[in-house]
Amino acid sequence: MPSTTSLTRRTAVALLAAASFATVAGTSPASAATVAGSPRDGLTAVHGQRSSTALERNKRVAVEVLTQLFEKGNVKVADKNVRADFIQHSPTVPDGREALENQATDLHTRYPGLTYNVKRVLAQGDLVLVHSNPIEEPGTRGDDVMDIFRFDEKGRIAEHWDTRESVPATTANGNDMFGTVSNPNTNQPSGPACMTPLSQKVVLDYFNTLLVEKNPDAVSYLDPAYYQHNPSVPNGTVGMREGFAQFFKQFPNVTADLKRTIADKDYVAVHFRYRLHPEDSGQAIMGIFRVERQADGQLKIIEHWDVIENIPATSANNNTMF
Repeated sequence: MPSTTSLTRRTAVALLAAASFATVAGTSPASAATVAGSPRDGLTAVHGQRSSTALERNKRVAVEVLTQLFEKGNVKVADKNVRADFIQHSPTVPDGREALENQATDLHTRYPGLTYNVKRVLAQGDLVLVHSNPIEEPGTRGDDVMDIFRFDEKGRIAEHWDTRESVPATTANGNDMFGTVSNPNTNQPSGPACMTPLSQKVVLDYFNTLLVEKNPDAVSYLDPAYYQHNPSVPNGTVGMREGFAQFFKQFPNVTADLKRTIADKDYVAVHFRYRLHPEDSGQAIMGIFRVERQADGQLKIIEHWDVIENIPATSANNNTMF
């Protein structure tokens, strides 16, 4: 049974959703709203620019590496697409391509029926995020996983981050942790490419208002329906303004340190470290928002998915989870 502290943290994270927290450390609201283009204060917003062809190629490679490695145990796909000096941030795996291949071989041997079940893929700059439901044993619910890959200038995978949590039997909202409820009913980014910076700005503005100004009126950035895939939180925005106000009174020192963002048309993904207070070891969180254009032309956040993992005391590599 989870502790009261863990439940409080989980609910708090769910309320705060998972977006851009560049301004928590004191960046001005104006700079926090800067969209895709330049890293700020060491935070990675995007890594360079890529043509749409290169982005689609990187998406395809990321999915191929995950499925071939872990479903087929095919290490040749890593030899072709992953650098030998591959940097690993998953706390259970050492650095290097060889360690990744050993992990895949071991999992495939123990779970020959493993399926990765990719649900959605986002790309921006040299980053690709893959949201999946890996199932090791058929008939089980498996895990909710988000993987982020950084590609080098030659199109090879150079670095990897992930977050993972178990899929529960039930959710507070009636939605699973993977599907899409809003329209259009597709799991992949949709709409024109020009929507990318607009979607990113909405998400940045939402969290600048919420976490820098500590202003509960940030709920105005959300569509009233606000479809939720965090299993602990109901759909909708009813009571959220009051919930935010109470939360900030209870945890005035909460911090959320943004590490990287990936915006792709109507989707914005973020990766950050979350702590309730300075002594809290915290959690690594990856989240995805979907942005929708309303009938009046305004853009609102309509849907949200996230994966939350406690930061362990030790790691198999010398890197942090970020």
